[in-house]
Amino acid sequence: MDDEKRMKHFAHVTQAHPCFNEKIHDKVGRIHIPIAPSCNIQCGFCTRKLDDKENRPGVASCVMTVDQAIEHIRETTSKMPISVVGVAGPGDSLCNSGTLELFRRVRDEFPDLILCMSTNGLLLPRYAEEIAEVGVKTVTVTVNAVDPKIGAQIYDDIEYDGEVYHGIDGFSILLENQLKGIEMLSNLGVIVKVNSVLIPGVNDKHIVEIARVVKSKGASIMNVLPLIPLNKFKDVERPGCGMLSTVREEVEEYLPVFRACTQCRADAFGIPGKKNQDFSLEMVPNSHY
Repeated sequence: MDDEKRMKHFAHVTQAHPCFNEKIHDKVGRIHIPIAPSCNIQCGFCTRKLDDKENRPGVASCVMTVDQAIEHIRETTSKMPISVVGVAGPGDSLCNSGTLELFRRVRDEFPDLILCMSTNGLLLPRYAEEIAEVGVKTVTVTVNAVDPKIGAQIYDDIEYDGEVYHGIDGFSILLENQLKGIEMLSNLGVIVKVNSVLIPGVNDKHIVEIARVVKSKGASIMNVLPLIPLNKFKDVERPGCGMLSTVREEVEEYLPVFRACTQCRADAFGIPGKKNQDFSLEMVPNSHY
């Protein structure tokens, strides 16, 4: 897809997507379905868990079956304005077979909803055509480095085709698949947003290079997220507003930057960040079930 067609497609699809369009971020809702508990990589900043209290990615209060997810969507769409159904964990979407099965069922029963997913990108080349075929319109790929020396500091383990890889060897496999997958999705007409976690002292000077590279592969927008200090980065100070603002301005030389992300839980639903209208499954409205 050429750049002009890509931008027209981007404008059309994202006009109703609260995680791609800041102007409607607090006006329309999304449902994150916690259907994907397994993951095939270990990021140095990630701790996946079932939890009723923490408000961050990688956390859900339960894992749903496809049937439970469909019922959840029926209930939620009957009570609040929802434009998007997505799968964002609590593990990796493509590491769990229920993800694409769910999208097929949502496509058939709720044809007006935008389907989206997030992924680490390791399995993107394998599933890119199927992602497009089931009707997914937007995919968020988390890319935290495009330099193997930096990537090896961020990722501990990469499990791929039955083998576990470490360091530069593992990251090189991940990066190759991420970039190939982004390019494949873009050529298939799927809109790609890249998430990058800003880790002070590790990749803060490098994120602008990520933007340059992923744009060349067809990404349409980028989201720079501040590190939530966990796991081996638990002692790293969360980046301040000044650092975050500087990096985002650098990225904007290449790609638009989405600035309204609330770093939602994997089971969030409702209107992002809006008081009394943004929920997760541990704080479900009384009338929901």
